[in-house]
Amino acid sequence: MITIPPGSGRSARLERRLTDPVLAIDQGTSGTKALVICPERGVIGSGSAPVRPRYGPGGLVEVDPAQLIGSVLDAGRQAVADAGEPVAAVGLANQGETVLAWDPATGRPLTDAVVWQDRRAEGICGDLAAHGDELKRLTGLPLDPYFAAPKMAWIRRELTREGVVTTSDSWLVHQLTGAFVTDAATAGRTQLLGLHDVGWSSAALEIFGLSDERLPAVVDCAGQVGTTTAFGGEIPLTGLLVDQQAALLAQNALEPGQAKCTYGTGAFLLAQTGSRPSTGSTGLVSCVAWRLGGRTAYCLDGQVYTAASAVRWLTDLGVISGAADLDPVGASVPDTGGVTFVPALAGLAAPWWRSDLRGSVTGLGLDTTAGHLVRALCEGIAAQVVALADAVASDLGAPLTTLRVDGGLTRSSLLMQTQADLLQRPVEVSALPDATALGAGVVARLGLDPDLPPSRATPPWQPSGVYEPRIGPEEASERLAGFRSAVDSLLERA
Repeated sequence: MITIPPGSGRSARLERRLTDPVLAIDQGTSGTKALVICPERGVIGSGSAPVRPRYGPGGLVEVDPAQLIGSVLDAGRQAVADAGEPVAAVGLANQGETVLAWDPATGRPLTDAVVWQDRRAEGICGDLAAHGDELKRLTGLPLDPYFAAPKMAWIRRELTREGVVTTSDSWLVHQLTGAFVTDAATAGRTQLLGLHDVGWSSAALEIFGLSDERLPAVVDCAGQVGTTTAFGGEIPLTGLLVDQQAALLAQNALEPGQAKCTYGTGAFLLAQTGSRPSTGSTGLVSCVAWRLGGRTAYCLDGQVYTAASAVRWLTDLGVISGAADLDPVGASVPDTGGVTFVPALAGLAAPWWRSDLRGSVTGLGLDTTAGHLVRALCEGIAAQVVALADAVASDLGAPLTTLRVDGGLTRSSLLMQTQADLLQRPVEVSALPDATALGAGVVARLGLDPDLPPSRATPPWQPSGVYEPRIGPEEASERLAGFRSAVDSLLERA
């Protein structure tokens, strides 16, 4: 804690500031969630606003940047109004690999935002395939259109050479404060950041043809980067962090080996690895978890590209009316009825890294019902998470004892029970459903008080429920083998 002589006016002001609420904003793929968080009273205000990406041929996934900043302002102002009191600071979490070009003089967008799920940079990755091993060594990331740098190069080749091209956080921060920055963890999702020195890699920039780009300054995840008047008065922006790492922090995963999985638009399993990046060979991503006070912590990261977005796909087809239907519709049948669903609707990520693959549904019959499709989807998502957990265990040299989970899809008992069954480990569901926003609140709080230990800024871990496996290892292995066989068939046909 900062030491100031007792009784001084500055001391009293600082004490009030450190116990005042903060505004935590999670700008996500399908919407923005904002919370006003008080260290003594918990969440005292909330707000949300939708974001509607557009999906098109060739792997197009875009969103109007005006929706991004509009949702941040709407959700943040709702939360502050709901709380009914001012906030001492703002923290912002972002999508990570979503990019756009914009004019740094005016802040005007020059392109739509190319969302992390967009696959149109596959050609860029194909052209650079010979550099894949070098890029993995430099940045910790495999060459894939999921990451920001291929999208940035694609924008430069196909859309515009004007302005700057950055991840969406830099544009949002500029809109709010005028600063031109990105945090170390978000920069680590570009494939342009050196994994070990946590600075822009001239070699990676040259490979992508981006050497002449003006890039934002890489800053710690906690610390003041500017002030904004967007949410009432002049408020410092003191926390920045990419979404999945924010959730990892909120889950209190502060020690090496602790892991969480977030089930949102995609599903993302992260495991803390401490002060050194992992050099495993399982196909997982090694990247910055966060940088606080100049000290970098690393994590292993595995991705399932389509989770809630696959549920949305079933909804668009009319199979279900929304995610709330997963449990009642799935409960109409006892099993998948022989249906296997590989939900590779935007390709397969770790550990396969095959962005060219498309999803498959096999084993259909005249007796197949909506319930079978729902159960098969839940099994397909859960089986991919098991593959990620196995890869984490291999890289860390020890199996996960439990899996902490958060995100909107954790409301589905069917999905969570399926996950526990296939993983053969307990699945602990977070009592804090908005973990990413809470993580943004943690770094905002740490930015106000640099001497505050992260363990004191994060909420204590408390699951709302625990799902124990209800099947034995033999049945789990059999069901996983069926999913792996379906993936192998896709790989053979590709």
